[in-house]
Amino acid sequence: MFRPFGPTTHELGKLRAWLAEHGVTHVGVESTGIYWKPVYAALEGRFDLTVGNAHHIKNVPGRKTDVKDAEWIARLVRHGLIGKSFVPPPPIRDLRELARFRRALVEARTAERNRLLKLLEGAGVKLAGVASDVFGVSGTAMLKALAEGAAGPAAVADLARGRMRRKLEALAAALDGQVREHHRFLIAVQLRRLEAIARDLDARIEAQLEPSRAQHRLLMQIPGVDRVVAAGIIAEVGVDMGVFATAERLAAWAGLAPGNHESAGRRKGAATRKGNVFLKATLFAAASAAVKTKGSYYRDKYHRLRARRGPVRALVAVAHKLLVAAFHMLRTGSPFRELGEDFLDRVSRKRSTTKLVRRLAALGYDVLLVPKAA
Repeated sequence: MFRPFGPTTHELGKLRAWLAEHGVTHVGVESTGIYWKPVYAALEGRFDLTVGNAHHIKNVPGRKTDVKDAEWIARLVRHGLIGKSFVPPPPIRDLRELARFRRALVEARTAERNRLLKLLEGAGVKLAGVASDVFGVSGTAMLKALAEGAAGPAAVADLARGRMRRKLEALAAALDGQVREHHRFLIAVQLRRLEAIARDLDARIEAQLEPSRAQHRLLMQIPGVDRVVAAGIIAEVGVDMGVFATAERLAAWAGLAPGNHESAGRRKGAATRKGNVFLKATLFAAASAAVKTKGSYYRDKYHRLRARRGPVRALVAVAHKLLVAAFHMLRTGSPFRELGEDFLDRVSRKRSTTKLVRRLAALGYDVLLVPKAA
């Protein structure tokens, strides 16, 4: 039985009523773009929904129509041949939209900052050559003073704070440019835009995180994971790890596990899958910070792998380790346990000792290990 429905909310309501009238219990949807989301929202909670990956449910080429696609998906759902894609509950979906929107705004803020730096260079202001952070507390105060145009270079440089005050002479020389009214107007406009970007979004994300506050604090114990990264992890994977079952499945879903390519009994190297690009980018940022943490297991792991596999693959491995740690912490609620920078040395020593004892036992010796006196 086939009946078409439109994409509007009213039409989707008719679809829901029609499915219930015919006793339908399971519904399959192809996850193409964002077009499945209104259908999912209209049917959520009333039917057993399966959102299938479009690459996994392709029909035979040359038989492509909407009706045939619907029949094919229905047949696959009926026989349980479609793996369900992970769709988090509505609160996590809302948090995900906020976190992804914040990420887009941060990228836009970076572009705005670059435009402002180009404007300063065009006006002969060399602030970026003296200040390490042009948009820090001191730099922002100086930029606002430049936009107002009421003070000279020395007075603007005197707004520096902390260690920046050691560079007052160099700052005054860098700020002595050819700033016209045109430049002051554009500096003021761009400063207002920078202040507006993500100003209210962080507060909204914090409010949305309130039901998951305990898990959020837990994840922040991991090296390299700050408030933003922890919120990004929860937004992408949620707090219920039962949907992934194992850490390996979560890593594969995120695109941080090695690919499988085996043929005729031979295993070949395969690249990682695409996975969740937002989660992967978040974990890459966390891994970049974790490998700089002194005394951390991740720092030692990164440098060992970097010598053999290169920096990019080493960073992927550390991001994988961070995701595995997050999985176990969210599943069990246990705090983070630092293995220490000498963990791999201890593991290597134990492995070597076990192998040597096993070899001596095979030769007919009873081995008693006694630690050497200091």
